[in-house]
Amino acid sequence: MSTDMATGTKTNGGLRERLGYLFVLSRPRFWLYLAGPVLVGVAAAATTLSDLYSVEALVLFAYFLVPANVFLYGVNDVFDVDVDEANPKKDDREARWRGDPVNLAIVVGSGVLGVGLFALTPQVAWPWLVAHFFLAVEYSAPPFRFKTTPFLDSISNGLYILPGVAAYATIAGVNPPLLAIAGAWLWTMGMHTFSAIPDIEPDRAAGIRTTATLLGERRTYAYCAVTWGLAALAFALVDVRLGALLAAYPVVVIGIARSDVDVAEAYWWYPLLNTIVGMLITFGALWSIVNG
Repeated sequence: MSTDMATGTKTNGGLRERLGYLFVLSRPRFWLYLAGPVLVGVAAAATTLSDLYSVEALVLFAYFLVPANVFLYGVNDVFDVDVDEANPKKDDREARWRGDPVNLAIVVGSGVLGVGLFALTPQVAWPWLVAHFFLAVEYSAPPFRFKTTPFLDSISNGLYILPGVAAYATIAGVNPPLLAIAGAWLWTMGMHTFSAIPDIEPDRAAGIRTTATLLGERRTYAYCAVTWGLAALAFALVDVRLGALLAAYPVVVIGIARSDVDVAEAYWWYPLLNTIVGMLITFGALWSIVNG
């Protein structure tokens, strides 16, 4: 990496270094937060095994696995440059924004690539895709910058389940049950707010207002337990087995709150928990397909 003497900004010195930086920027630990709901949505909507391997299913999964994450987290990092200077997560597990024109073009191009999904999917899926891209931008970018408004930061994180809703609508030709959408949206609210707990002090130091900075650590644990409990209830009304799976979330967060576990460490357990729960839901749907 070198420094542009005219601007004082850091630039990438080679293709391998650039790709490595973009890989870190895309938060690979969290790739399945967007692509996982696609898998669940496709499996839940499919009536035959061929539905699972349709062009629409494969393209949606591929886009939301990598390009969508480059776009989402790239936009986040572009508009969080000042805030991230004081964020310790950027020192090891994540990367600070390197604002050269090529990186910016790749982030913008990753978003533009998503426009192609509208040519592939039926109209019933379009509102969910529009909502996803709108929230992906406005969560971090002006004029709304939802991430800086308590409770709107939490609510706007429904963007993570919208790829799954769009995938279900694409395969089934109809929208999924509203209770399932509500349950998934509540799950994202709890997930987002829990992930903001390690950032409470850096965000306060930077003057950023979030649900977590407003509530403080102890009340944020309670907020997460409530939203995850409501998510489990909504899913239980769809299928009691789904409710039982989602009940793991309030149980785990209450356990963390009552223990001496460092929340900054517990935060990194959730990709594994989310993967396990998502796999079980997907396998259950696949079992239903195989058994007619």
